[in-house]
Amino acid sequence: MASLVVDTSVLLAVLLNEPTRRALVNATEGYSLVGAPSLPWEIGNALVAAVRRKRISAADVQQAWVSYQSVPVRLAHIDAGRAVNLALESGLYAYDGYVLETALAEGLALLTLDLGRARAAQKIGVKLQEF
Repeated sequence: MASLVVDTSVLLAVLLNEPTRRALVNATEGYSLVGAPSLPWEIGNALVAAVRRKRISAADVQQAWVSYQSVPVRLAHIDAGRAVNLALESGLYAYDGYVLETALAEGLALLTLDLGRARAAQKIGVKLQEF
C-alpha cells in the first residue's frame, strides 16, 4: 500500500466535518497515512484554540480527540535539527518544518490545506497530493 503524509490541517478538516472533508477522505483512500511526530500535540493545540475562539465546544474537542485516535496514522521519526533548518529557510514555524522533513525523509507526497506549507513543500521538491 502506498503511503502519504498528512498534516494537522487535513485531519482537523476531517475531524471537524469541514466542507473539504469528503474530498480529503477520498484523496487518502488506499493510502497508509504518515504524520510528523508532533501531530498529536498539534491536533490537541488546534482543538483547544478552537474552543478559545468559541468555534467549537469542549464536548466537540472530546469527540474530535476520540475520532483522531481511531485514525491510523504512523508517526515518523525525523531529524528535528533538519526540520528546524527547513523552517528557518522557508520562513515558517518549526511545526511546518517537522511536516516538511517528514515528507522529505519518507520520500512521500504531502496532503495539506495550508497554502504556506504547500508553497514551501514545492520549493524543496516535495510533491503535493491533489484532492
